[in-house]
Amino acid sequence: MSRPEHIAPADVYYNADEAKKYSANSRIQSIQAEMTYRCLELLQLQALPASEEDEDEPQSAFLLDIGAGSGLSGEILTEEGHQWVGMDISGGMLEVALEREIEGDLMLADIGQGIPFRAGTFDGAISVSVLQWLCNADASAHSPPQRLLRFFTDLFGCLTRGSRAVFQFYPESDEQVKFIMQFATKAGFGGGLVVDFPNSSKKKKFYLVLFAGQPSDPAKQKPQVVPTGLGLEGPDTVGYERKREERKSRGKATGGKRKGVKDIDWILRKKELYRARGKEGVPRDSKFTARNRKPRF
Repeated sequence: MSRPEHIAPADVYYNADEAKKYSANSRIQSIQAEMTYRCLELLQLQALPASEEDEDEPQSAFLLDIGAGSGLSGEILTEEGHQWVGMDISGGMLEVALEREIEGDLMLADIGQGIPFRAGTFDGAISVSVLQWLCNADASAHSPPQRLLRFFTDLFGCLTRGSRAVFQFYPESDEQVKFIMQFATKAGFGGGLVVDFPNSSKKKKFYLVLFAGQPSDPAKQKPQVVPTGLGLEGPDTVGYERKREERKSRGKATGGKRKGVKDIDWILRKKELYRARGKEGVPRDSKFTARNRKPRF
């Protein structure tokens, strides 16, 4: 079976029909959720300062979702309490994301042409199944070395010092991994490759974990070590599976209702999002907002 990046450019391959099929596939949703949770684990956001309300709870981070697509990863970032911006080259995918009413901000852009954000904007970046696309020359003007260097240079600039970027991707060979890593290193990143379940043909996953330098505060500087892949040392269960078990137990205790979903805070946040996006007909806030309506006969 041919790899998608060998069939057509991403903006052509993921047209409106393909984007809807991709986003509606329950198996893809499950796999994407698993890889997104793993990316968040590898980001190690617990290093951020704790919130004032709860010292044990990490502060909400501002993240960049590279290749956000239809917002499958972004929904998880929102559930985990983070703010995020998503970039993608496929207009079809972003249309599906808007239809699904995801909460992050979206940008139609080619990451090979750079990342247009100010220095130190993001606390971290994640990407699922995107990085290998930059190794292809989809047009006569495309040069993979130039596109990779431009991408990593801009990404390094828009991350805060001491933060991380985690890429789940599907390399074709060891040479392609070295090819990608040399441009990340040239742009200033440190880090390396994490391989989960290397002895399993089905569960094997590749993650490129990059370090964006050291924090400016000497007290916060510490050695940066590439994490160990799952299936070698440590738990044999991906974080997504652990979180799913935790949610099941929480659901039983709360009668199956997810906390904070479609309560008054959720509704007010959605209405603010719609207003910021210029959507017409957003109901005004009142004392009746989020109240249960009596059934009509």
